[in-house]
Amino acid sequence: MTTRNEPLRAAVLGATGTVGQRFVTLLAEHPWFELTALAASERSAGKAYRDAVTWIQTRPIDDAVAAMPVQTIDELMDRDFDIVFSALDARVARDVEPRFARRCLVVTNASAHRMDADVPLLVPEVNPDHLSLLAPPEGGPTLPEGRALPAGIVANPNCSTIGLVLALKPLADAFGFERISVVTLQAVSGAGLPGISSYQILDNVIPWISSEEEKLEIETGKILGRLSGGTIEPAEVAVSAQCNRVPVVDGHTLCISVDLKGEPAMEDVREAWRSFRAEPQERGLPSAPAQPTVYLGDDEPPQTRVHRDLGQGMTTSIGRLRECPILGYRFVALSHNTLRGAAGGALLAAELAVARCGQRAAR
Repeated sequence: MTTRNEPLRAAVLGATGTVGQRFVTLLAEHPWFELTALAASERSAGKAYRDAVTWIQTRPIDDAVAAMPVQTIDELMDRDFDIVFSALDARVARDVEPRFARRCLVVTNASAHRMDADVPLLVPEVNPDHLSLLAPPEGGPTLPEGRALPAGIVANPNCSTIGLVLALKPLADAFGFERISVVTLQAVSGAGLPGISSYQILDNVIPWISSEEEKLEIETGKILGRLSGGTIEPAEVAVSAQCNRVPVVDGHTLCISVDLKGEPAMEDVREAWRSFRAEPQERGLPSAPAQPTVYLGDDEPPQTRVHRDLGQGMTTSIGRLRECPILGYRFVALSHNTLRGAAGGALLAAELAVARCGQRAAR
Protein backbone atom coordinates (compact mmCIF):
# COMPACT_ATOMS: atom_id res chain seq x y z
CA MET A 1 0.00 0.00 0.00
CA THR A 2 1.26 3.47 -0.80
CA THR A 3 1.46 6.02 2.00
CA ARG A 4 1.02 9.74 2.36
CA ASN A 5 3.25 11.16 5.06
CA GLU A 6 1.79 14.63 5.52
CA PRO A 7 -1.45 14.84 7.54
CA LEU A 8 -4.73 15.26 5.72
CA ARG A 9 -6.30 18.68 6.19
CA ALA A 10 -9.56 18.51 8.13
CA ALA A 11 -12.28 21.00 9.02
CA VAL A 12 -15.15 20.65 11.49
CA LEU A 13 -18.54 22.21 10.76
CA GLY A 14 -20.76 22.79 13.78
CA ALA A 15 -17.70 22.78 16.02
CA THR A 16 -19.32 24.24 19.16
CA GLY A 17 -22.05 21.62 19.67
CA THR A 18 -21.84 18.32 21.55
CA VAL A 19 -20.72 16.23 18.56
CA GLY A 20 -18.54 19.06 17.23
CA GLN A 21 -16.68 19.12 20.53
CA ARG A 22 -16.11 15.37 20.28
CA PHE A 23 -14.68 15.84 16.79
CA VAL A 24 -12.34 18.55 18.09
CA THR A 25 -11.13 16.35 20.96
CA LEU A 26 -10.55 13.28 18.77
CA LEU A 27 -8.77 15.24 16.04
CA ALA A 28 -6.43 17.06 18.42
CA GLU A 29 -3.85 14.25 18.39
CA HIS A 30 -4.98 12.16 15.44
CA PRO A 31 -2.08 10.50 13.58
CA TRP A 32 -3.57 11.00 10.10
CA PHE A 33 -5.66 14.17 10.22
CA GLU A 34 -4.76 17.75 11.08
CA LEU A 35 -7.53 20.06 12.28
CA THR A 36 -7.07 23.22 10.21
CA ALA A 37 -10.42 25.03 10.49
CA LEU A 38 -13.49 25.35 12.70
CA ALA A 39 -16.89 26.62 11.61
CA ALA A 40 -19.99 27.49 13.60
CA SER A 41 -22.87 29.95 13.51
CA GLU A 42 -22.41 33.64 12.75
CA ARG A 43 -22.77 34.54 16.44
CA SER A 44 -19.57 32.56 17.12
CA ALA A 45 -17.64 33.74 14.08
CA GLY A 46 -14.55 35.83 14.74
CA LYS A 47 -14.12 34.56 18.30
CA ALA A 48 -11.38 32.29 19.51
CA TYR A 49 -12.76 28.78 19.89
CA ARG A 50 -12.33 28.89 23.68
CA ASP A 51 -14.58 31.97 23.80
CA ALA A 52 -17.20 30.64 21.39
CA VAL A 53 -17.78 27.20 22.90
CA THR A 54 -19.50 26.06 26.08
CA TRP A 55 -17.08 23.21 26.69
CA ILE A 56 -18.66 20.11 28.27
CA GLN A 57 -15.96 17.51 27.67
CA THR A 58 -13.92 16.09 30.54
CA ARG A 59 -10.68 16.58 28.63
CA PRO A 60 -9.51 20.23 28.37
CA ILE A 61 -9.39 21.92 24.97
CA ASP A 62 -6.02 21.59 23.28
CA ASP A 63 -4.25 24.97 23.61
CA ALA A 64 -3.63 25.36 19.89
CA VAL A 65 -7.25 24.54 19.05
CA ALA A 66 -8.56 26.83 21.81
CA ALA A 67 -6.84 29.76 20.11
CA MET A 68 -8.13 28.96 16.61
CA PRO A 69 -10.62 31.45 15.19
CA VAL A 70 -14.14 30.25 14.55
CA GLN A 71 -15.32 31.02 11.02
CA THR A 72 -18.60 30.92 9.20
CA ILE A 73 -19.34 28.11 6.77
CA ASP A 74 -19.23 30.57 3.85
CA GLU A 75 -15.71 31.62 4.84
CA LEU A 76 -14.54 28.01 4.48
CA MET A 77 -16.03 27.49 1.03
CA ASP A 78 -12.97 28.84 -0.78
CA ARG A 79 -10.43 26.95 1.32
CA ASP A 80 -8.93 23.59 0.41
CA PHE A 81 -9.53 20.58 2.65
CA ASP A 82 -9.07 16.86 2.23
CA ILE A 83 -11.86 15.94 4.65
CA VAL A 84 -14.71 17.89 6.20
CA PHE A 85 -16.39 16.52 9.32
CA SER A 86 -19.93 17.79 9.73
CA ALA A 87 -21.81 18.08 13.03
CA LEU A 88 -24.38 20.44 11.57
CA ASP A 89 -28.09 20.49 12.22
CA ALA A 90 -29.83 18.51 9.47
CA ARG A 91 -31.66 21.59 8.16
CA VAL A 92 -28.37 23.38 7.54
CA ALA A 93 -26.51 20.27 6.41
CA ARG A 94 -28.91 19.55 3.55
CA ASP A 95 -27.68 22.50 1.49
CA VAL A 96 -24.16 22.98 2.88
CA GLU A 97 -22.69 19.48 2.73
CA PRO A 98 -23.14 18.92 -1.03
CA ARG A 99 -21.28 22.16 -1.69
CA PHE A 100 -18.19 20.84 0.10
CA ALA A 101 -18.69 17.33 -1.30
CA ARG A 102 -18.10 18.53 -4.86
CA ARG A 103 -14.40 18.92 -4.08
CA CYS A 104 -13.56 16.87 -0.97
CA LEU A 105 -14.75 14.03 1.22
CA VAL A 106 -17.50 14.99 3.68
CA VAL A 107 -18.14 12.67 6.62
CA THR A 108 -21.31 13.75 8.34
CA ASN A 109 -23.15 12.99 11.52
CA ALA A 110 -26.24 14.84 10.28
CA SER A 111 -29.31 12.94 9.06
CA ALA A 112 -29.99 15.06 5.97
CA HIS A 113 -28.42 12.75 3.35
CA ARG A 114 -28.42 9.36 5.09
CA MET A 115 -31.00 7.81 2.81
CA ASP A 116 -29.74 9.35 -0.44
CA ALA A 117 -29.14 6.57 -2.97
CA ASP A 118 -25.54 7.60 -3.68
CA VAL A 119 -24.49 8.15 -0.04
CA PRO A 120 -22.95 5.29 1.97
CA LEU A 121 -24.66 4.99 5.36
CA LEU A 122 -21.57 3.55 6.93
CA VAL A 123 -20.71 1.50 9.99
CA PRO A 124 -17.16 0.44 9.05
CA GLU A 125 -17.32 -3.06 10.56
CA VAL A 126 -20.75 -3.75 9.08
CA ASN A 127 -20.87 -2.49 5.47
CA PRO A 128 -17.40 -1.30 4.36
CA ASP A 129 -18.15 -2.30 0.75
CA HIS A 130 -20.77 0.46 0.57
CA LEU A 131 -17.89 2.94 0.22
CA SER A 132 -17.87 1.84 -3.42
CA LEU A 133 -20.83 4.17 -3.92
CA LEU A 134 -18.32 7.03 -3.87
CA ALA A 135 -17.11 7.83 -7.35
CA PRO A 136 -13.36 8.22 -7.96
CA PRO A 137 -12.17 11.76 -8.72
CA GLU A 138 -12.74 12.84 -12.31
CA GLY A 139 -9.73 12.05 -14.45
CA GLY A 140 -7.94 10.29 -11.59
CA PRO A 141 -6.68 6.71 -11.47
CA THR A 142 -9.19 4.02 -10.58
CA LEU A 143 -6.77 1.44 -9.21
CA PRO A 144 -7.26 0.71 -5.51
CA GLU A 145 -3.60 1.33 -4.69
CA GLY A 146 -2.50 4.95 -4.62
CA ARG A 147 -5.65 6.59 -5.91
CA ALA A 148 -6.76 10.00 -4.68
CA LEU A 149 -9.31 10.37 -1.92
CA PRO A 150 -12.75 10.62 -3.55
CA ALA A 151 -15.14 13.51 -3.15
CA GLY A 152 -18.64 12.89 -1.88
CA ILE A 153 -20.64 12.35 1.30
CA VAL A 154 -20.31 9.48 3.77
CA ALA A 155 -23.07 9.51 6.38
CA ASN A 156 -22.86 8.29 9.96
CA PRO A 157 -26.12 6.55 10.95
CA ASN A 158 -28.32 7.43 13.88
CA CYS A 159 -26.53 6.83 17.19
CA SER A 160 -28.93 4.08 18.28
CA THR A 161 -28.86 2.42 14.86
CA ILE A 162 -25.08 2.05 15.10
CA GLY A 163 -25.28 0.12 18.37
CA LEU A 164 -28.08 -2.01 16.96
CA VAL A 165 -26.36 -3.03 13.72
CA LEU A 166 -23.03 -3.71 15.44
CA ALA A 167 -24.81 -6.16 17.73
CA LEU A 168 -26.70 -7.68 14.80
CA LYS A 169 -23.96 -7.94 12.16
CA PRO A 170 -22.26 -11.04 13.65
CA LEU A 171 -25.67 -12.70 13.89
CA ALA A 172 -26.58 -11.74 10.33
CA ASP A 173 -23.36 -13.29 9.03
CA ALA A 174 -23.65 -16.47 11.09
CA PHE A 175 -27.39 -17.18 11.03
CA GLY A 176 -29.58 -14.54 9.36
CA PHE A 177 -32.89 -13.12 10.58
CA GLU A 178 -36.00 -11.35 9.32
CA ARG A 179 -37.54 -9.65 12.38
CA ILE A 180 -36.14 -7.47 15.16
CA SER A 181 -37.73 -5.74 18.12
CA VAL A 182 -35.71 -3.09 19.94
CA VAL A 183 -36.46 -0.86 22.93
CA THR A 184 -33.90 1.89 23.54
CA LEU A 185 -32.94 3.78 26.71
CA GLN A 186 -31.11 6.80 25.32
CA ALA A 187 -28.77 9.24 27.06
CA VAL A 188 -29.46 12.96 27.29
CA SER A 189 -26.29 13.84 25.35
CA GLY A 190 -28.07 12.51 22.28
CA ALA A 191 -30.32 15.56 22.42
CA GLY A 192 -27.36 17.90 21.83
CA LEU A 193 -26.93 21.36 23.36
CA PRO A 194 -28.71 22.88 25.20
CA GLY A 195 -30.57 19.57 25.30
CA ILE A 196 -33.29 18.65 27.76
CA SER A 197 -33.86 20.71 30.90
CA SER A 198 -33.06 19.08 34.23
CA TYR A 199 -36.66 19.58 35.31
CA GLN A 200 -37.86 17.52 32.37
CA ILE A 201 -35.47 14.57 32.69
CA LEU A 202 -34.66 14.16 36.41
CA ASP A 203 -36.90 11.57 38.06
CA ASN A 204 -38.37 10.88 34.64
CA VAL A 205 -38.34 8.71 31.52
CA ILE A 206 -39.57 10.33 28.31
CA PRO A 207 -40.99 7.57 26.05
CA TRP A 208 -40.69 9.49 22.79
CA ILE A 209 -37.82 10.99 20.79
CA SER A 210 -38.75 12.80 17.60
CA SER A 211 -38.09 10.70 14.43
CA GLU A 212 -35.85 8.27 16.34
CA GLU A 213 -37.99 5.18 15.90
CA GLU A 214 -38.39 5.82 12.17
CA LYS A 215 -34.61 6.17 11.77
CA LEU A 216 -33.95 2.85 13.50
CA GLU A 217 -36.56 1.10 11.39
CA ILE A 218 -35.42 2.51 8.04
CA GLU A 219 -31.63 2.87 8.42
CA THR A 220 -31.08 -0.71 9.59
CA GLY A 221 -32.26 -2.13 6.26
CA LYS A 222 -29.95 0.12 4.24
CA ILE A 223 -26.88 -0.63 6.37
CA LEU A 224 -27.44 -4.39 6.29
CA GLY A 225 -28.35 -4.23 2.62
CA ARG A 226 -26.42 -5.59 -0.36
CA LEU A 227 -24.42 -3.51 -2.83
CA SER A 228 -25.56 -4.44 -6.34
CA GLY A 229 -24.95 -2.60 -9.59
CA GLY A 230 -23.95 0.64 -7.91
CA THR A 231 -27.01 0.77 -5.63
CA ILE A 232 -27.98 -0.62 -2.25
CA GLU A 233 -30.68 -3.27 -2.06
CA PRO A 234 -32.03 -2.91 1.51
CA ALA A 235 -32.09 -6.02 3.63
CA GLU A 236 -35.54 -7.57 3.96
CA VAL A 237 -35.80 -7.15 7.70
CA ALA A 238 -38.70 -5.84 9.77
CA VAL A 239 -37.66 -3.61 12.69
CA SER A 240 -40.02 -2.56 15.48
CA ALA A 241 -38.48 0.22 17.60
CA GLN A 242 -39.57 2.02 20.76
CA CYS A 243 -37.31 4.83 21.97
CA ASN A 244 -37.02 6.40 25.43
CA ARG A 245 -34.94 9.27 26.82
CA VAL A 246 -33.51 8.45 30.26
CA PRO A 247 -31.48 10.45 32.83
CA VAL A 248 -28.03 9.14 31.77
CA VAL A 249 -25.31 11.44 30.39
CA ASP A 250 -23.72 9.13 27.79
CA GLY A 251 -24.52 5.63 26.56
CA HIS A 252 -27.52 4.19 24.76
CA THR A 253 -28.88 0.87 26.04
CA LEU A 254 -30.82 -1.38 23.64
CA CYS A 255 -33.05 -4.30 24.63
CA ILE A 256 -33.19 -6.45 21.49
CA SER A 257 -35.18 -9.52 20.42
CA VAL A 258 -34.39 -11.30 17.14
CA ASP A 259 -35.64 -14.36 15.24
CA LEU A 260 -32.40 -16.11 14.27
CA LYS A 261 -32.67 -18.66 11.49
CA GLY A 262 -31.73 -22.28 12.04
CA GLU A 263 -32.36 -22.24 15.80
CA PRO A 264 -28.68 -21.93 16.79
CA ALA A 265 -27.47 -22.93 20.24
CA MET A 266 -26.87 -20.15 22.75
CA GLU A 267 -23.13 -20.83 22.78
CA ASP A 268 -23.00 -20.39 19.00
CA VAL A 269 -24.65 -16.98 19.39
CA ARG A 270 -22.18 -15.93 22.09
CA GLU A 271 -19.26 -17.09 19.97
CA ALA A 272 -20.48 -15.03 17.00
CA TRP A 273 -20.05 -11.86 19.08
CA ARG A 274 -16.78 -12.95 20.69
CA SER A 275 -15.09 -13.80 17.39
CA PHE A 276 -16.37 -10.88 15.36
CA ARG A 277 -13.66 -8.87 13.59
CA ALA A 278 -13.90 -6.84 10.41
CA GLU A 279 -11.94 -4.69 7.98
CA PRO A 280 -11.13 -1.84 10.43
CA GLN A 281 -9.49 -4.36 12.78
CA GLU A 282 -7.67 -6.11 9.93
CA ARG A 283 -6.30 -2.79 8.71
CA GLY A 284 -5.39 -1.62 12.22
CA LEU A 285 -7.17 1.73 11.80
CA PRO A 286 -6.33 4.26 14.55
CA SER A 287 -9.88 4.54 15.92
CA ALA A 288 -10.83 0.87 15.54
CA PRO A 289 -11.35 -1.06 18.79
CA ALA A 290 -9.59 -4.41 19.05
CA GLN A 291 -13.01 -5.97 19.67
CA PRO A 292 -16.01 -4.22 18.08
CA THR A 293 -18.40 -6.43 20.08
CA VAL A 294 -17.79 -7.85 23.55
CA TYR A 295 -20.05 -10.42 25.21
CA LEU A 296 -19.96 -9.76 28.96
CA GLY A 297 -21.94 -12.77 30.12
CA ASP A 298 -25.43 -14.12 30.67
CA ASP A 299 -25.51 -12.68 34.20
CA GLU A 300 -23.55 -9.49 33.49
CA PRO A 301 -25.68 -6.97 31.58
CA PRO A 302 -23.93 -3.91 30.14
CA GLN A 303 -24.30 -0.81 32.31
CA THR A 304 -23.76 2.73 31.06
CA ARG A 305 -21.45 3.95 33.82
CA VAL A 306 -19.39 0.75 33.83
CA HIS A 307 -19.14 -0.29 30.18
CA ARG A 308 -19.76 2.68 27.85
CA ASP A 309 -16.03 3.48 27.54
CA LEU A 310 -14.90 -0.01 26.52
CA GLY A 311 -12.56 0.20 23.54
CA GLN A 312 -12.22 3.97 24.05
CA GLY A 313 -15.98 4.22 23.64
CA MET A 314 -15.94 2.34 20.31
CA THR A 315 -16.93 -1.15 21.49
CA THR A 316 -20.53 -2.35 21.72
CA SER A 317 -20.97 -4.41 24.89
CA ILE A 318 -23.58 -7.18 25.02
CA GLY A 319 -25.02 -9.35 27.77
CA ARG A 320 -28.05 -11.20 29.16
CA LEU A 321 -28.57 -13.53 26.20
CA ARG A 322 -31.66 -15.63 26.86
CA GLU A 323 -34.56 -17.23 25.06
CA CYS A 324 -37.43 -15.02 23.87
CA PRO A 325 -40.88 -16.62 23.79
CA ILE A 326 -41.84 -14.55 20.73
CA LEU A 327 -38.74 -14.08 18.55
CA GLY A 328 -36.32 -16.76 19.69
CA TYR A 329 -33.51 -14.85 21.44
CA ARG A 330 -33.22 -11.58 23.37
CA PHE A 331 -30.26 -9.68 24.80
CA VAL A 332 -29.07 -6.25 25.94
CA ALA A 333 -26.52 -4.08 24.12
CA LEU A 334 -24.81 -0.80 25.03
CA SER A 335 -23.13 1.74 22.73
CA HIS A 336 -21.50 5.10 23.52
CA ASN A 337 -23.68 7.51 21.60
CA THR A 338 -21.32 10.49 21.16
CA LEU A 339 -18.21 8.37 20.46
CA ARG A 340 -19.10 5.23 18.49
CA GLY A 341 -22.53 6.66 17.75
CA ALA A 342 -21.31 10.04 16.50
CA ALA A 343 -17.85 11.61 16.20
CA GLY A 344 -15.83 8.44 16.82
CA GLY A 345 -17.83 6.45 14.31
CA ALA A 346 -17.48 9.21 11.71
CA LEU A 347 -13.74 9.40 12.30
CA LEU A 348 -13.42 5.64 11.82
CA ALA A 349 -15.42 5.93 8.60
CA ALA A 350 -12.99 8.58 7.35
CA GLU A 351 -10.02 6.41 8.27
CA LEU A 352 -11.47 3.49 6.32
CA ALA A 353 -12.08 5.67 3.25
CA VAL A 354 -8.51 6.94 3.42
CA ALA A 355 -7.01 3.48 3.95
CA ARG A 356 -9.00 2.01 1.04
CA CYS A 357 -7.62 4.70 -1.23
CA GLY A 358 -4.04 3.81 -0.36
CA GLN A 359 -3.44 7.13 1.38
CA ARG A 360 -2.23 5.50 4.60
CA ALA A 361 -0.62 2.26 5.61
CA ALA A 362 -1.94 0.27 8.55
CA ARG A 363 -0.40 1.07 11.90
